[in-house]
Amino acid sequence: MPYQSKFGRPQNLHIGPSAGYRGSGPTISERALDGIPGCLAWLALVFSIIAAFAFPRTLLLIAALLGFYSAVRFLFAGIANVMGLRKIKRWEATNWRDRHRVESTAESLIWESVQHVVIIPNYKEPIEILRRTLDNLASKRLAKTQMNIILAMEAADSDCTSKAEQLLSEYEGQFHTLYFAVHPRGLPGEMQCKSANQAWAARWIKRKLVDQLGYNIDYIVVTTMDADTLWHEDYFEALTYLFATNPDRHLRFWQAPIRYHTNIWDINPLLRIVNAYSTAFELAYLAAPWWIPMPMSSYSLSLRLLDSSGYWDGDVIADEWHMFIKAYFVREGQVKLDRIFLPFSATAVTGDTLWQAIVNRYQQTLRHAWGSKEVGYIVARMIERPDVDFNTSFKLLFRVAHDILLAGAGWVILTAGSQLPFLMHPGLLGQVLNEGLNNPVYVLLQISFLLVTILGIVFWFQDVIVRPPRTHKQTLMERVWTLLSFPLLPILTLIFVAIPVMQAQTRLLIGIPLRFKVSRKT
Repeated sequence: MPYQSKFGRPQNLHIGPSAGYRGSGPTISERALDGIPGCLAWLALVFSIIAAFAFPRTLLLIAALLGFYSAVRFLFAGIANVMGLRKIKRWEATNWRDRHRVESTAESLIWESVQHVVIIPNYKEPIEILRRTLDNLASKRLAKTQMNIILAMEAADSDCTSKAEQLLSEYEGQFHTLYFAVHPRGLPGEMQCKSANQAWAARWIKRKLVDQLGYNIDYIVVTTMDADTLWHEDYFEALTYLFATNPDRHLRFWQAPIRYHTNIWDINPLLRIVNAYSTAFELAYLAAPWWIPMPMSSYSLSLRLLDSSGYWDGDVIADEWHMFIKAYFVREGQVKLDRIFLPFSATAVTGDTLWQAIVNRYQQTLRHAWGSKEVGYIVARMIERPDVDFNTSFKLLFRVAHDILLAGAGWVILTAGSQLPFLMHPGLLGQVLNEGLNNPVYVLLQISFLLVTILGIVFWFQDVIVRPPRTHKQTLMERVWTLLSFPLLPILTLIFVAIPVMQAQTRLLIGIPLRFKVSRKT
């Protein structure tokens, strides 16, 4: 059917009580399984303490091997990053409409039939940020013909309705359709979080477009995003091509690499180097064929897949991985993530002072680290769904558990295992140094330190060359902070990665819930 290209305001659509509820979850108690990463982290600490007394050299070797493995991961990430940067150049030079015209088959969708639903979950977001986001979306070539925007507002924000109505008025006619939905507060089984908000908005827009206006659900692709995401100018055209030409379009997620560049020149250089590392590893995970990519921050999937999977769960803090895993098991292990090498820009966490910026960044990592729950979630699903191929499920479990356990139990062994033996046996350090190249611990640590140092500079340089132009002249203090950020990187990693991960995993272990907090980005 022809799509109605009109500006629309939300109406009182009936959404039953189940709309806000968590989808059908596993019958096995996830409470115990949630504690797996935290349990292993504390067992690693106990092991390190005992081993430091009983067999210190063996513990040192284990820690050195783990450090060497981490350094090799850095090396592979550096290689993958170069691959990713080259792919980005090729993708940016592609005309996606022409490619669709040339490569379309009988199974492909007509370009104009693909409709995009873009969900913008937000809570107490400054209206200036939402305007910037809508300006970015309105600049896309498909905006007026194929993009349906829904502002996912929270009832807990007292100004949400007036803010949304003002934006609807300002952007009238700039999109195929523009709506807003208000997520009620206090629904049973929910917490106030992005996952619950976007689930409510997705159900709302499905009822509006499909049930009321008659849109074909099989032609709709949903993109959910952070409120500050700025998409690449060609993202939605590339997504249209990929969605239209892939016969397995309803078994796919799509992910673009993230760059924390929107406010790169307004944050302290100490945070810039941390964001550079995050950017490098996110691109590496997408570009490397030897790693399984996972959704992060802002991503896309078909409305058919989203609807058949029961939408996002309303009590999940880290929604990206959880939604992918949920859909994976609902669709019997057939779901995969495809890459879109057109980077989007995100706003890095900041604050009025350096201390506030550090606290806000810590809180953001703590929230992301709540994804440690997904280890137990996958285990529960694997037990419940023995019909899903074990090999592919185990690969997914290994991918998720690898990063989570390396950041928790792995960090404990690497840190405690490399320090406690020397503290408890004062003469051991001198022995290791005297043995030099004859001691495998000494050799592994030297190689690891060299690799991490070189690749740290490479990651920083790779980020610098793609940053937007400076908004102000570099000051002397900015240069000083930049230089200090390199030797301080181990401490920054401790503060922004290891400690919040341990805190999240420990809270999951003992059952202390996390309260969702919006990170300060302006």
